[in-house]
Amino acid sequence: MKVVILAGGFGTRIRDVPEDVPKPMISIGSYPILWHIMKIYSNYSFNKFVVCLGYKGSIIKDYFLNYQNLSNDFSLNTSTKKITYKKNHSIENWDITFAETGLNSNTGARLYKARQYFEMDDFFALTYGDGVSDIDINELVKFHKSHGKLMTVTGVRPPARFGELEIEGEKVIGFNEKPQAQEGWISGGFFICSRKVLDYLSPDDTLIFEREPIESITRDGQLMIFKHRGFWHPMDTSREYQLLNSLWNVGKAPWKKW
Repeated sequence: MKVVILAGGFGTRIRDVPEDVPKPMISIGSYPILWHIMKIYSNYSFNKFVVCLGYKGSIIKDYFLNYQNLSNDFSLNTSTKKITYKKNHSIENWDITFAETGLNSNTGARLYKARQYFEMDDFFALTYGDGVSDIDINELVKFHKSHGKLMTVTGVRPPARFGELEIEGEKVIGFNEKPQAQEGWISGGFFICSRKVLDYLSPDDTLIFEREPIESITRDGQLMIFKHRGFWHPMDTSREYQLLNSLWNVGKAPWKKW
């Protein structure tokens, strides 16, 4: 099963991050969030990716073309250009297809334009390039195959907007900086799709996957929800950027299961 990642959106407006950086390349720690998402899947042995590119796609390509040198210690002989990697040398066993899906394409059009790289598979995973979770991908796939419908969306609790105080009388005994909301479900991405989902798409650049295609799939009774009660978080604001980085930097990133 291939993992399709929508990574073609425009740059970020997150403070302290240059506006011309594509959102999937915003770093958590020393690695872009796109790398973290791919590690989530590869932790469950899903190592074949189709990355749908758009805005500044060359930055994403360059990162992975140079990934081995960026991620490892090595010696370089400037005369012979020979590179010798050190003992801590490691490399991901990923098969990545970089699909140029247009600068101004919406999500449905991006998926349609990249379909040639996964349409022969019975199933494909689909997610966005800007959110992380501690989701069990194997359980998600198992759930999808169990119900026989065309598509599964991972439902998550939306992160609460404000911190939560735990009190006894007038004494604060606990402070939760970013609690999960207790009611309601939203789409957290991390879809599993059967091949026939592609029949709902078209090459129209204005096609938004989350609107007409998913609405049609829903009307046809073909969309199921996998309820994930664990950690999920997008990176849409400076506050979220800082939160995800702080979790990573102190070694408490819930999505890091590798």
